Amino acid sequence: MNARYELSGKRLWIAGETGMVGSAISRALSAQGAVLIRPRQRIDMRRQTLVEQFVSEMKPDAIVIAAARVGGIWANSQQPADFIYDNLMIEANILEAAYRARTQKVLFLGSTCIYPREAPQPIREESLLTGPLEPTNQWYAIAKIAGVKLCQAYRAQHGVDFIAAMPTNLFGPGDNFDLESSHVLPALMRKIHEAKLAGERNVVVWGTGTPRREFMHVDDLARALIFLMENYSDAMPINVGTGIDCSIAELASLLARVIGYHGSFTFDKSKPDGTPRKVTDITRLRSLGFSPEQDLEGAVRRTYGWFLEHGLPPESVAAAPQSRWM
Repeated sequence: MNARYELSGKRLWIAGETGMVGSAISRALSAQGAVLIRPRQRIDMRRQTLVEQFVSEMKPDAIVIAAARVGGIWANSQQPADFIYDNLMIEANILEAAYRARTQKVLFLGSTCIYPREAPQPIREESLLTGPLEPTNQWYAIAKIAGVKLCQAYRAQHGVDFIAAMPTNLFGPGDNFDLESSHVLPALMRKIHEAKLAGERNVVVWGTGTPRREFMHVDDLARALIFLMENYSDAMPINVGTGIDCSIAELASLLARVIGYHGSFTFDKSKPDGTPRKVTDITRLRSLGFSPEQDLEGAVRRTYGWFLEHGLPPESVAAAPQSRWM
């Protein structure tokens, strides 16, 4: 059931505001009339007492849970306990605190990696829990599935307006460009950029280059999330993406074109590919009246311009996930 929720004049807490997604939401809300509330100092959101104290004192009308420990295949494989523990604690603490403080609306950000590895493509929301997960990111996925189920459980038991959105692969200003812990697009962007500067004639890319992925600029995501906060109220999680995918090899070629790199690519087939294909069905999102941006190359050019201007930001180091606990 959908009901209009007006953000104008509401007190809003963006958990994870200093991260890429949280920063984008803050930028998008600047013209919405919402009042953003912020902790006076960093909050470790894995600690229940600290979260409950902040929420009970500030009493936000609405919360967006964008805080998370995130990373690519390598980070997931090296830090499985951190990925599942940190994300479980963050989401559980915030949702419980929001319920206790009678917060009017909460939007939890999951991920399309929650869907089964062999889910029919494009992936519909109904595919959740219908098959085995992709092993390379199962720890993160399990934690995010728990977050979706927590939202549903609080709705069922307490009648609160907690909703969950499943964003596709994201990129944009403030992204993590660390080669070991980042996702594929920012990692490849940095790798190809450095190869161009060094005059290298070849760039090695993990995997076969055949997996297909969907990419969405983070500012477009922020626009979609604000739309959902105001127009969506349902227990079913909702996909947020573009509905368009490309292969990793095609992505590498696009990045080379944007960056001006004229070398070649070698695909290291000894490295894992991850899920063969992952593209979202966004029929439900479109039916509500939201249209995502379709120009991937234009969005990549804007992101590369930001990368050139800012270099490697502090959140690009191995401690990147901590920067999202704000």
